[in-house]
Amino acid sequence: METEHNVKLSASEIAQLWSSYMNSSMCHCLFTYFSKVVGDTQVQSILAKGLELTEKHLQKLTTIFHKEKFPVPQGFVVKDDVNTSAPKLFSDSFMLYFSYSMGAMALNFYAVAKTVSVRSDIDAYFSECILELSEFDSATKNLLLSKGLFIRSPYLNPSQEVSFVKDQKFMSGWFGDKRPLSAIEITHLFLNLQRNALGKAVMIGFSQVAQSKEVGKFMVRGKEIAFKHTEVFGSVLKDNDLPAPMSWDNEVTNSKIAPFSDKLMMFMTTALIGLSVGFYGTAMATSTRKDLSVHYVRLSAEIAKYAEDGATIMISNGWLEEPPLSEDRDKLANI
Repeated sequence: METEHNVKLSASEIAQLWSSYMNSSMCHCLFTYFSKVVGDTQVQSILAKGLELTEKHLQKLTTIFHKEKFPVPQGFVVKDDVNTSAPKLFSDSFMLYFSYSMGAMALNFYAVAKTVSVRSDIDAYFSECILELSEFDSATKNLLLSKGLFIRSPYLNPSQEVSFVKDQKFMSGWFGDKRPLSAIEITHLFLNLQRNALGKAVMIGFSQVAQSKEVGKFMVRGKEIAFKHTEVFGSVLKDNDLPAPMSWDNEVTNSKIAPFSDKLMMFMTTALIGLSVGFYGTAMATSTRKDLSVHYVRLSAEIAKYAEDGATIMISNGWLEEPPLSEDRDKLANI
């Protein structure tokens, strides 16, 4: 509990609240469009829940910003960033799996947000978000399982006994015999491949409907990068006789009518790239085979450059909303 009254928000709390608003407003637009075009009633119920959660979160965040006298972010709004009359761009199955993936990433975000939020009301807000997203994750996962759409990571047979690493060869991966992948390494390879497969399908769809050629070319480049990364991760799994997740390319329709603004599509793309850099960093830190670390370093550099180019496009078009900044004391100085 707080031991003093009127505790101001810390920079960490402001950052999480601002990011939460931006991401929730984006997801609100996604769920609004998905709910309009979905045909499957079971998938519709999941999308309706996602829409309900994003509306609730945006309302609570707005109340917090007003109370703290911080400007409410502009973010994204349906009337400006969604064409609700646009035809279906992705299949029902894809929209369901993409909602599951976005929910899982949101759950990770809220877990971090809670750990850096000290003020009791902000801690309570993010704790509530974690519970809500946990329920959403379970509901989405259960529906995917019931429809036979959930893609499980590879199975491993149980070890006969506990063993310890005996020499440095455990970390080798370029020359000679490579040791089998560890369960931790398989997990990261599988999940990063899966995220890139989903991302590639999103880029295919966005490249079809982008209104500016500059954005369209950026999405095509993203598709090519995602394909390259799936090939790298998939080849490592296949070299170890392990299955790789399927492609989602066939779940994109031939529509050329944009359901979202270029601004929203660019924000979503660069946001996902930022998450990927983080996922690659975690994978690199927990993968002891040297060849895997080199892959992650090289691929991280590639998508970091892609993200930088995306930010340049957003800035040149006036689409990049500025996060809260600290005071510029040099400008404030009376000199």
